[in-house]
Order: sequence, then C-alpha cells, then structure tokens
Amino acid sequence: MDSVGLGTIAREWGRIGCIGFGGPPAHIALLRDLCVVRRRWLSDAEFEDGVAVTNLLPGPASTQLAILCAWRLRGAAGAIVGGVCFIVPGLVLIIALAVLLLSDHAPSWVLGAAAGAGAAVPAVAAHAAYGLVPGSWKRVGAATAVRVRWVVYLVLGGVAAALTGPWLVLVLVAAGIVEMTVRVPSNRQVAWPVLAAMPAGGGLVWVAAKVGALSYGGGFVIIPLMREDAVHTYGWMTDSEFLNAVALGQITPGPVVQTIAVVGYAASGVTGALLAAAAAFAPSFAFVLLGGPRLERLRDNKRAQAFLTGAAAAAIGAIAGSVIPLALVLSHWWQFVLLAAAGAWLLLLRRGVVAALIGSGVVGALVSLL
Repeated sequence: MDSVGLGTIAREWGRIGCIGFGGPPAHIALLRDLCVVRRRWLSDAEFEDGVAVTNLLPGPASTQLAILCAWRLRGAAGAIVGGVCFIVPGLVLIIALAVLLLSDHAPSWVLGAAAGAGAAVPAVAAHAAYGLVPGSWKRVGAATAVRVRWVVYLVLGGVAAALTGPWLVLVLVAAGIVEMTVRVPSNRQVAWPVLAAMPAGGGLVWVAAKVGALSYGGGFVIIPLMREDAVHTYGWMTDSEFLNAVALGQITPGPVVQTIAVVGYAASGVTGALLAAAAAFAPSFAFVLLGGPRLERLRDNKRAQAFLTGAAAAAIGAIAGSVIPLALVLSHWWQFVLLAAAGAWLLLLRRGVVAALIGSGVVGALVSLL
C-alpha cells in the first residue's frame, strides 16, 4: 500500500514504541488497533495471519509482527522505518537507565530500587512460564506419544537452564529437530531453524545473536540464554546486575529482548549496548525482508510447526528452570519477602507484571533510604 507514507509509519510505529509497556500482548493489541481498527490498512485475516506466522519464527514475535505490518504497507523501506521506530524509544530509555544503574556512583535509592525490582524477577519468570503452558500444550494435540515427548522437552529445558546453562542452545534446537523428524520424516533439510543456532561470531555478538534468533516460546527465554554468558562465561556483570537488567527490560516500553542492551553496556559501554541490540534485532529484520511473501507459507508448513512444538516446550522449561538460579542470587531477607509478594500478586491474584516490578522497586528504594 504505497499511499501510506514513511513519515506516517515512523510516527505511528514510534508512538507504539513509546507506549508499548506490558510486553507482546500489549504490542499486538496496539498494532491491531492501529492497522485494523483505526486506519484499516489491514484486514482482520491479514493481521491474524501475521500473528500466526511470526509466532512460528524464532526471535521476538511482537517485534517481527511490527516489522511485518510495516512491510505490508510500504515494502522494505516501510519495514526498516517501522521496525527501527518501534525499537528505538525503549532502547534509548533502557540504555539511559543502564548508564545510571551501572554507574560507579549510583545513588543508594537507585540501587535499592534495582534490588527490589530484581527480587521480583524470579516470580515474573515463573509467571511467564505458567502463562505459556496452555498455548503450547494445545498445539501438541491429543496424541499420547506427542504429549510425552512434550513433557520430556519441557524437563530437559528446565534442567539445562537450572544446571547446565551453556548447553541450553543445543537443547532448544535438538528438541525442535527431534520433534520435526518424528512428526514429518523426510530426507530434505529445513534450514531456517538449524541456521538459527549457528554462531554469528564471538563474545558479545554471539550472545546477542542467540537472544535474537532463539527466543522460542516467548521473550523470557532470553534469561537462561543470556545469564550463563553474561555472568559466568564472560563476567560482564554480577548476578545481581543481571537481575536488574531483566527488570529494566520489563518496565521499559518496547520488546523485552532489548534487555540485551544492558548486557552490552556492561560489556563495552554505549557502543556495546548498540552493537548487542543490532545483533539481537538483525534476525527479525532479515526474516521479514528476505522472507517476504514466503513467510505466509510457514503457517501451513508441518515441519515448521513440528519444530516449534519441540523448541517451544524446551524453552518453557528453560524459563521455569531459570527461576532457581535467579532466586538463589537474592542476598537480603527483604528481597525474599518481595519475591513471595510478587509471586502472590502474579500467580494468585493474576495482576500485571509491570506493576509488580515497579511496586517492588519502590519498596526497595524505601528500604535503602531507611
């Protein structure tokens, strides 16, 4: 649709990037309101197809949906402008907060707020895993053998995240390949899921590329994917700082994957933050720009569906498994109180994630002042 100008795309996608608090559900709702309800640029069917297709791709689905919708309106130029404007507002904010938080002279109340919000992160991870189970289980179907394999993938992902962080990438990809092979046996190779696991380089670029290309099952799978490398392998940040990074990714607008920018800042300042963000979001742009019309075929591709079933189950297990090492990082008694309160807020009362993190941050700031 050439009648939609790049300036309009920049303005509207930038607006969503500024107000998109709440993660993928909020982003999808805002994009639908813009493209389907208010502007009528896309039909309901076109938008639903976009949601289905991006959920089959590795990487941050809501970011890919934003890029895909812009691509449908104005081709490659629209995809680049829309995607960048969707990502940049939250990225700028999270880098600014990282500069403040990781400063050598950060105010005590800022550190207290970060410790408080970080204390709620294990509960947020548990909430994310719990929320992903119904959809993944529904995708599995009624066959007993498939359900048994799904449980095995879930457990293996959890164990990998809790005990053997470096092997999580192999577990995710292996679960997808096994399920794909069992369900749709063939001698042909399907490149897109396998290529997602190939190293894109060393150090920061490789860590960021894993985040951008292997976020099967929701954005929170980035936690176990990043933690081992950022904290233990490369030592860019402490466990507490990593918790703070995850919290920042949740309370800022835009995609959760931009948490990688905080890791990049800890590794190499603002340059590292920008490099990490570029490496993490590059696969999303590549899928849309290079895939184009062929993406629609993924919705009916049985091999892609099977791969996602296995990989997503392992990813959900990894998210749940990450709760254990994240909780073990907490060092103050009041943080465990906040963790329990956040768990009750999210899992029992079923209230919002952002509110839990901000509330915990406020309590942490008050504790530090007292």
